[in-house]
Amino acid sequence: MIEVLTTTDSQNLLHQLNALLEQESRCQPKVQPKHLGCVGLSCFYLAVKSIEEERNVPLATDLIRISQYRFTVSDLMRMEKIVLEKVCWKVKATTAFQFLQLYYSLIQENLPFERRNSLNFERLEAQLKACHCRIIFSKAKPSVLALSILALEIQAQKCVELTEGVECLQKHSKINGRDLTFWQELVSKCLTEYSSNKCSKPNVQKLKWIVSGRTARQLKHSYYRISHLPTIPEMVP
Repeated sequence: MIEVLTTTDSQNLLHQLNALLEQESRCQPKVQPKHLGCVGLSCFYLAVKSIEEERNVPLATDLIRISQYRFTVSDLMRMEKIVLEKVCWKVKATTAFQFLQLYYSLIQENLPFERRNSLNFERLEAQLKACHCRIIFSKAKPSVLALSILALEIQAQKCVELTEGVECLQKHSKINGRDLTFWQELVSKCLTEYSSNKCSKPNVQKLKWIVSGRTARQLKHSYYRISHLPTIPEMVP
């Protein structure tokens, strides 16, 4: 299937896929559980700094105080440097969502127009989000997780004509059959539990950062002080 794709769109998609596959190994986590808090907060801080204006970026000390972690600002900055080196200073790391988009698009390219509604990408995206709620899936390679979800959905929708396409994507991505089967089983179990009545909603209280009145006053004072700093006047030529 993939070997005979000749359209410009297909070739562009394959080029993107090859680039992601090359970057994928650099972004695989090898982190001790005791470091997850620091890793998570440093990644959050990097994301904020990459998309927000400078005046909206919180102080590192305030983030640590709100999160109630015990590490220091130096620990956070050191972990931030480690994360950046891990992803070769490219903040936008390779993700399973990117692979899912590309795999889906390549599959769609080889379907007759009238059959292109067989797979719903929003449904695939929702399944990926459900998997990301489980810590176990952080150990899966993004390409393997994405292809596992796509392959299971193709089976569920009984799109037999797409089976060969999945096999070609697996071959092109150099995904071991045993690995794919292993993660497919975990994905299937996760989605079954997620859609069952036994899957309880998360405790909203546990998803909130709770700060004391004293901490809240300190944060308010910090932001008040920053927002009232004098601006540097522009130089008039």
